[in-house]
Amino acid sequence: MNIGPDHLRGLERLYAQAPVNQIFRSRLTIPEAGKAEIRFEITPDMFHAAGAAHGTIYFKMLDDAAFYAANSMVEEQFVLTTQFNLFLTRPVKAEALRAVGRWVSGTRRVIIAESRLLDADGEEVARGQGTFMRSRILLADLPGYSDGPA
Repeated sequence: MNIGPDHLRGLERLYAQAPVNQIFRSRLTIPEAGKAEIRFEITPDMFHAAGAAHGTIYFKMLDDAAFYAANSMVEEQFVLTTQFNLFLTRPVKAEALRAVGRWVSGTRRVIIAESRLLDADGEEVARGQGTFMRSRILLADLPGYSDGPA
């Protein structure tokens, strides 16, 4: 399968323009088909009552990294998360993190991808694995996918 760079840059633009990423500030890069990386910073406004990052942050970044690794393998349609397993290793406080996603298998019906959440030292703080499926939503119809530079 030969995935072109226009598709990868289109997915990066799509991510950058998603309204939810105004709340969860982060930056997606897709270096090649089947791989995605999201960089973001945990800040105190993301903490739960015990003073560490809330699980929603772990889920959002791990799901997004796996999702974009999966969607990077599908050029025409937006994929949907159908299931996602999350494994939390340790709590994190205010620090820079990165979620690294990797396509595992499938491109036709079910796509499997996994992701790891790493601290600044490269130590894993969480991991996830999801299944994704093609939707009827065409990427070309989504604002940002076909528009200008990422």
